[in-house]
Amino acid sequence: MAPHPIAPEELNALLLDWYDRHRRRLPWRAPPGGRAEPYHVWLSEIMLQQTTVATVGPYFRRFIDLWPTVRDLAAADLDAVLHAWQGLGYYARARNLHKCAQAVTERHGGVFPDTEEALLALPGIGAYTAAAIAAIAFDQPATPADGNFERVFARLYAVETPLPQAKPALRALAAALTPAHRPGDHAQAVMDLGATICTPRSPKCMACPWHEPCAARRLGIAGELPRKTPKKQKPTRRGIAFWAVTQDGSVLLRRRPESGLLGGMMEVPSSAWIEAETTLPAVAGEAPVKGAWRMLPGLVRHTFTHFHLELTVAAASVSQQPVADGVWVPLDRLGEHALPTVMKKVVTHALAQAGKDASGPGARSRLSSLP
Repeated sequence: MAPHPIAPEELNALLLDWYDRHRRRLPWRAPPGGRAEPYHVWLSEIMLQQTTVATVGPYFRRFIDLWPTVRDLAAADLDAVLHAWQGLGYYARARNLHKCAQAVTERHGGVFPDTEEALLALPGIGAYTAAAIAAIAFDQPATPADGNFERVFARLYAVETPLPQAKPALRALAAALTPAHRPGDHAQAVMDLGATICTPRSPKCMACPWHEPCAARRLGIAGELPRKTPKKQKPTRRGIAFWAVTQDGSVLLRRRPESGLLGGMMEVPSSAWIEAETTLPAVAGEAPVKGAWRMLPGLVRHTFTHFHLELTVAAASVSQQPVADGVWVPLDRLGEHALPTVMKKVVTHALAQAGKDASGPGARSRLSSLP
């Protein structure tokens, strides 16, 4: 780790001066000199996990339109929240978002607590999010060390230890530089610096307020940091989705268990997702209803955080009957249900391949019902 010659106070002054001139305008961000709304900060931070600012903007506005306060969100139906969340992925965030809104309403009278400790006690709020809310919404000297922080401080101090091993050291360096004056603006300034100047590839060093003191820039290795430990190859899991359609054109959906991947979301019922090759005879017992199942051509592929998924689709015309956790949905009303992206892919594939004979003419046009 290479030292830098400038004192923390001067580093912070350089950064805040740059931020005052170049801060991003974001729908959840307070105007200069204003205090951010804690509900907006919390909502945006949850949405921004694993998602880009450009993607989050419209979702944030939609949520604020639907549920202007945390009390409104707490009173909302979970299915409505999951439906509004479609496309953001990582649906456990949406379930925890709803639980957290209820906890804030029930435990704190609809007012977010202003300390990291109290924020950490709420559902779905981890160390980073608690620090971000405390700093940005309440101007507490907290350090929300996200990927932008890690990249900026790895370069500022030329930390060559690869991630994730370097995370504790980088957080300590960032915390040591967190000021008592304007800590919220400092946190957002580092985020903006990482997002617009100190980018993962081709950092714009000449435009950086920390150009002079940056140790990695002086050593000519800014673009190489932070180093990362090579990721393990993701395994591939496989399964068969069961596209069950009635004569009147209703399709069977099933709610997944609340816990686990895609918990609480609606799905086209499928066999277990396993790494071994899957055949229809081998998983026939997992079909949700009895029918003359036939395999459709083609494959649906999707990638989750920890594995790739390959689904083939079996289709059958069946009689409508009760199914545990299941619901029969007319094709033109599929868009009313909270379907995760992988299941939208299954629906699209099934309609394209089986629509003509299993769903009636014009099935392709029903794709427009999916948001």
